Parts: sequence; structure tokens; C-alpha cells
Amino acid sequence: MPAPKKKSARNKTPRKQAKKGKKRQNQKKKASRQFGIAALIFSPFSFIGWLTKNMNPWYKWPVRLGASLAFIGLSLFLLAATFYFILASTYDMKGVTEMPARSEIHDRYGNILRNTKDQEVGFLHGKNRQLIKFDEVSPYFINALIAREDVRFRRHGAVDLRGVGRAIYRAFTRGKREGASTLTMQLSRNSFRLKTTNETIITGLHRKFLEIAIAYRIEANFSKDEIIEHYMNRIFWGGSIMGIGSASRTYFQKPAKDLTLSESALLAGIIRAPNAFSPFRDLKKAKRERDTVLKNMADAGFIDTATFEKALAEPLNIPTSAERLIQGSYALDSIRRDLERILEKENIKDGGLIIKTTLDPNIQRIAQEAVEKRLAQIERQPGYRHAKRSQFTSGTPAYLQGASVVIDNKTGGVLAIVGGRNASESQFNRALQSRRPVASIFKPFIFLAAFDTGMKANDAISDARLQPGEISGAPSNWSPANADGNYYRTIPAAQALVQSRNTSTIRVGNHAGLRKVIEVARQAGFSPERIDPVASAFLGHWGATVEQVASAYTIFPNGGVRYRPYYIQSIEDREGKVLFKNGPLPYRATNASSAWDVSTVLEEVNHRGTARALRSRYGFTKPSGGKTGTSSHSLDAWYAGFTSDLTCAVWVGLDQPKQIVREGTGATLALPIWADIMKAADRLPSYHSGPVTPRKAEPINDAYQGIPHALPVR
Repeated sequence: MPAPKKKSARNKTPRKQAKKGKKRQNQKKKASRQFGIAALIFSPFSFIGWLTKNMNPWYKWPVRLGASLAFIGLSLFLLAATFYFILASTYDMKGVTEMPARSEIHDRYGNILRNTKDQEVGFLHGKNRQLIKFDEVSPYFINALIAREDVRFRRHGAVDLRGVGRAIYRAFTRGKREGASTLTMQLSRNSFRLKTTNETIITGLHRKFLEIAIAYRIEANFSKDEIIEHYMNRIFWGGSIMGIGSASRTYFQKPAKDLTLSESALLAGIIRAPNAFSPFRDLKKAKRERDTVLKNMADAGFIDTATFEKALAEPLNIPTSAERLIQGSYALDSIRRDLERILEKENIKDGGLIIKTTLDPNIQRIAQEAVEKRLAQIERQPGYRHAKRSQFTSGTPAYLQGASVVIDNKTGGVLAIVGGRNASESQFNRALQSRRPVASIFKPFIFLAAFDTGMKANDAISDARLQPGEISGAPSNWSPANADGNYYRTIPAAQALVQSRNTSTIRVGNHAGLRKVIEVARQAGFSPERIDPVASAFLGHWGATVEQVASAYTIFPNGGVRYRPYYIQSIEDREGKVLFKNGPLPYRATNASSAWDVSTVLEEVNHRGTARALRSRYGFTKPSGGKTGTSSHSLDAWYAGFTSDLTCAVWVGLDQPKQIVREGTGATLALPIWADIMKAADRLPSYHSGPVTPRKAEPINDAYQGIPHALPVR
């Protein structure tokens, strides 16, 4: 075989040189890339030069300048974004949801307390703001707000870049300043009070950047509906009005969920300048703003053309100043007095709370109407010679007044309290602040004391005139008369109470002993320090409040058990955390058999005694017991009575004691009010009257035995 040909050195050298050249090229490219990466990291401007080194000189330098400026801008933006992100993270997002608001007073059914004009008055302390949820606001208002403030709210994030561009364009082309803040940005600003007065360009930019950074955090932490909810609760509507809840009630006297399209558009329209565009101040301007919002809603597709035109034609029904005047409420005054003691004692802040009470709005309305109706009738009687409420204009009212308290026998919860005829005309709460002579209304407790010491209802008692020295501690010439001028040799003890005899009742009290009678009064909830230890105390010359009388009478249907009267069931914060809890607190006030014996006699009072007109004239035939009371010269008229469920006390009189009318008594002046209240209450499902029987197996708290005003249940 022929030997293979050997490659010549000549052919081998060019190939090696080609490989070496290619290798050198690769090394140069690699070095160039490494230089570019290093330039990017350590010298961005060199990197820009490296990228543009092969460009046409006509384009190279403009591109290098533009890219350099862009890099500087991007770097500054990233630094600023990092700085404001860190700064924004120091703001607690609770600041978005937490805002000062008034405490809400709820009745026993969970509704805000109302007055007799059906106005919501159940607000105390704090800012004039009612915090409400998204679904508690009319959808009309939500759409009106979006159309007015941020029409693309649901389609953009924290910042509306299209809106920013539009604002910049119009600023340059039309010289018109136009805001580009989204609802979220406004919420950011309002929640943390970012905007200050006398802002410079620098401070204004700083505030705007911080506002945007916080807005991004808000968008990340809350849904769109939650953002609207918090925004609506923060809107300022002029004066002291904060939030949609207060605005709706102030401008239209209705809850926000009941706002119509026209009303919603008006409220959204005046946000921009609520004091200038207020319908209370300039209805024409307010209507113009409403129409603008309606057009925005139509343009945004929230309403159709027919709805738009109908809303435009709708008249604005703005309440008059007289209609806007919030009438006072004695019930609210009573709650406030109880609440302030609790807040101070429990160290609870006085704003933004939910206070749940025992008040029944139906019985409260019934009681207020009954007091006004019957007192107006008295003022129309021929023999009435005092000022009438119909003649009142201003100042301190001198017309006839009345007060009433209704208590739930099973708990001690106060269901209704009337402290006078009109809380706006007189803030003096006669049910709590006025102590008027109790007169014969106290007699059942004298018999209670005597029955505790062994006397029986059928025991014979002398009803003759009192003899000098007969009554322990009484002056020798002290000899009160019976109201009818008649006297009997003896009558049964029960009959003395049924007919409200004075002489026989004094002898019953003397049998029990004044010390025992005062002790029974203390156990029943009266203030013993106000009872002078003299024989005239048997006739109730000392004073007590209507609330005390009502509470004391609950021991008769409860078989000797008294429940401490209370108004506030619980106090909660906005998150539902219970800060204070209250409830029934019973204690045994007297012997059960004695209380039942007196209760039986008091039922006879309504059958055939001083209160017999309750059945024959006023038509209340359900099982009940009670007692009338009339102070000397008819200065005060009382009736206190009970059914199986409720106890009610009524007082009638003048603030400056004078004879109301000739022969005016508890049976003719106070009893009709009681009958009206209890007849209406008996028609309510929760308070049907049944037989009055002694309570059995009631929980008795021995720790509070004998203490009329014990501590709350915690």
C-alpha cells in the first residue's frame, strides 16, 4: 500500500492563525460584555456610552443625553419611592378605620333612641358623626359620590394615571388647575391629616408623595367597598356635620339607606364647598350642584336618560328650621346621667361607644303621649286657674307638669321615663330630680312593716280620732283627720288601706314602730335620710322621686323581691368588645308573705277602693293593684300600681307647688294617665297582664340584701 501523504506545514499555519483570530475575537467580545456589565453596575453613564458607541454621531449625543436624564429621573424616582414606602409603612392602617364619633344609645330592640317627634336623638359625646357600614347607605349616594369625585374609582388602583395625564394636559393647554386625587388618595389625606395650611411647593410635593404611598397601602389592605365606606364616614358636610350618616339626618331627617337619587346627588354635590352650597343657606346653588352630579351619573352610565330627567324635575324638600330643631328627650337625659357615672367609674372613654339600654320605644311613646293628653284635659277644666302649656312661649314653664316611670317587674329594667311634658321647653327631669311629698302612696309600706311584725290583714284597728299621747313621739295636739271626715270604731286593717284611712293607718304604723317603718322604706329603695323620725312620716310628708316610687312598688308583684332599677344593659366599643355589662340584681326587701298580703289588699284598692274608677271609668280590667296619693291641699297627685309584668308610677303637679284644681286627687289626676299607659302596654305582645302571683324561685343575691342601690353585675 502506498504511504499516506503528509500535511504540509504551509497548509497547517493558516488554520491555526484563523482559530487564534477567532479566539481573540471571542475574548474581545467577552471583555466588552464584561465591561458593559461593569459599566452598568459601577458607571451607568459609561454603559450608556458603550451602548451608543456605534451609533451615527448625529444621533449618538442626543440619545446619550436623553438616556442620562432618564436614568437620573429613574434613580431619583426609585430613591423617593423607597423613602416614601418606608415612611408610609410607619402609619398604622387603624387610622383609616378609627375616627371620632358620637356614642350611640340604643333601645332594648337595638334601634337608635328616638324622641316623641320620631327624631333620632340617641347620640352622646364625641364628634357629630355616626359610623355606618357600606350596605347601610343608599346605592344612589354611592354612585353619586363616585360620579362626582372619582368616576374611574373601580377601574384603577391607588393612583389614576389617566387622570393625572388629563390634569397635566389641561393645566398646560387651558391653564386650568384640576385635581387628580383619587378617592383612595383623599382617604389617605383625610385619615392622617396630611394636608396643612400655608403649604409651600416643597411641602406640598412631600405631602402629595406621602399621600400616594399611603394610598397604595390602603388599596392593599382594604377592598373598594371598604375604602368607600371609610371615605363616606369622613366627609365634612359643613358646621359640625361629619360623615354620611349625620349628613343624611341633618339635611333630610332620614337614615342614609333611605336617600333618594335626587337627595343623594345633592349631598354628593355640596361636598366641594358644603358651607357655600348648603341648601339651608342657598337652595339655588345646592340645586345647581345636584343637577351637575346627576349629569355626571348619566354620562357615567349609572342612570338612564328617563331617570336623569325625572330626578332633575324632583323638587328639593329641605326641612325648615323649625322641623330641624331636635326636641329634647327625658329618656336620653336619664341615660346620660347613668352613663356618666359608669364611664367615670369604669374609666371608659366617652365617644364612639354603643350603649344598649332597657328602654322600650313603644311604652316610652305611650307614656309621653298619655301625660300630655291628660294634662291638657286638666288645663281645659273650668276650675283650672294656672298657666297653660298652649300659652307658653319661652322662659321657665309655669304650666302643669307630670312624670312617669315604667319598670319591668322581672328585671328592674326601666322601660319608659317621662320627666315632664316637653324636654325642649324644660330640661328639669321631674322623674329623677324632683322629690315631692309621697302622701298616701307610702301607706302600703306602713302596712308591710306591720305585717312583718305579726299583724294580719283582718285584724281590727281603731279608726276613731287620735287621742293626745296615743301615738309615740307625736305632739299632744297632733290629730290628722280622715279625708272624708268620717270615723269608725274599728275596721279591718286591710279596709284601712283600701279606703286610705288616715287615723287607722297611723295606728298601724304606731303598732309596727317608726323605726321599723323607716327600715322598710329603706329596703324598698326610698332615701331614709329624707324621712324625719316623727309621727307625721306615716302620712308621707317627706319627698321621693317618681323613679323611687315605681321601683319600691315592684316588691308587691315580686313577692318581696326588689330588682335594682337600671337603664344601661351594656357598653361596647365599635369592634363589639364589651366594656361594661349590667343586668338584673335582685335582693329580698321584705318577707314574702307580708308582701303578698299587701299586694292582695292593693288589688282590692283597684276593685272597690280609692282607685275603683280604674275599672268603672277608665276601662282597665286586667288584674292589677295600686294606690292613690294626694298631698295636702291637692298640691301633688299620685298613683302607683302594678300588673304581673309592669309597675308604673305617675305624679302630677306644678313645679312651684300650688293647688292643682279644687278636689283634685290622685284618683282624678294621676290615675287616668296610668290607665292610658297600662292599657296600651297590655296590647303589646311582651306585656300581657296575667294574675298577679308571688314570684317563686327568684335568684336572691344575699350579698346585696337590704342595699337599695347595689353595684352593677360585671
